[in-house]
Amino acid sequence: MHLGVHGTGYLGTVVSACLADFGLPVTCFDQDEQRALRMAEGSLNYHEKNLTDMVRRNVRVGRLTYCTDLASFSRRANVIFLAEDTHRYIEEVALQIAAGAIPGSILVVVTPVPVGTAMRIQSRIQAAGIQMTVVSHPLFLTDGCAVEDFNWPDRILLGTASSDAVLAMKEIYRPLLMRGVPVIVTSAQTAELVREASTAFVATKIAFINELATLCERVEADAVEMAMALGLDKRIAPRCLQPGAGFGGTFVENEMEALEQLAFGNGVSLRVLGAAREVNQGMSGRIADKISLLLESVPGKEVSILGLAFKPHTNSVAASSSIQLAKRMLTAGARVRAYDPVAIPEAKVELNGQVRYCESAYQAAENADVLVVGTAWPEFRSLDFERIKRSLKRALVVDTKNLLDGVYLRALGFEYVGVGRG
Repeated sequence: MHLGVHGTGYLGTVVSACLADFGLPVTCFDQDEQRALRMAEGSLNYHEKNLTDMVRRNVRVGRLTYCTDLASFSRRANVIFLAEDTHRYIEEVALQIAAGAIPGSILVVVTPVPVGTAMRIQSRIQAAGIQMTVVSHPLFLTDGCAVEDFNWPDRILLGTASSDAVLAMKEIYRPLLMRGVPVIVTSAQTAELVREASTAFVATKIAFINELATLCERVEADAVEMAMALGLDKRIAPRCLQPGAGFGGTFVENEMEALEQLAFGNGVSLRVLGAAREVNQGMSGRIADKISLLLESVPGKEVSILGLAFKPHTNSVAASSSIQLAKRMLTAGARVRAYDPVAIPEAKVELNGQVRYCESAYQAAENADVLVVGTAWPEFRSLDFERIKRSLKRALVVDTKNLLDGVYLRALGFEYVGVGRG
């Protein structure tokens, strides 16, 4: 079985590399010859944990190849994964693929799409007289651990009425099925809705714990300990129940917006989702207010931010709370400096050169009035905080991710402020 992946963006690269790592031959399509060449050389435009090594390994052994001719690409594959990062023009792209595809082949839509998209694609393909089955196959990947999520999913969700397509997909995912990963087969519309509903539910869970974190600060309770106790309840579970600066990422806001629009168009008001989005959008303001209160006067103060990516192990700054915080501090008159292991080039685009970018956490801390942990990069835990303390103008740390050991830092003489820590 030969697989095709249409798309060499973030999603397409994760999918093609992971499928090739299953031992299957995979051809990845991109009409941009220079970009395809860079990908074949293992030069990725984004940072994702373990992804570059996986791409290079599979290219080297010949399982992962790149193609710029759509007709050749479509004729080569029995199963084609449509894995663009955006659903813009996705139906037209699907028809172009189908026009040259092998009769009886399968088109697997993994691009996050609005509910009803796969059904429309299937109808248009049939109307064109093409024999091709469309499967809606949402992937639940998280930036920074996408490779791990692909290889150890909670479930494999297939939206199709075709038993042949299900058998083909099970053959592709045989390594996962042998580990006991369950397969859920449903309609395409249900599969598409599951993706949006899952994102909305996680967003609501994060918003809920962040609101309670504010209450914890007022009543001198500890939100981290509270979240741990809540998470041990089997009805709740611990994942995504840690207080912090809110959620972000490339797909999250788009999927919640799509779900809200779908509900509105069908006369349904998703008030809980609306409240969750409102809470999340206000988190950076709450952190900024906390810093302003601690500094007493923000104008002219040196604010150092460690971490600009929206989460560790990725260079994505989409909806990053650190970026939002930097903008608020700049607006308030502070001078902002920042360090991130990989996301500085992307941050420069968002912040328009108003921030001083540093080559290390230690450089960022020099003469700063406050050190803010904005991204939970593991390396920040092992910093030499005695050296950090000597560098800071004021030994003040605001930890928006509750990453550091507050007891240890206070013992060193720091003023340590977390989120929801009484």
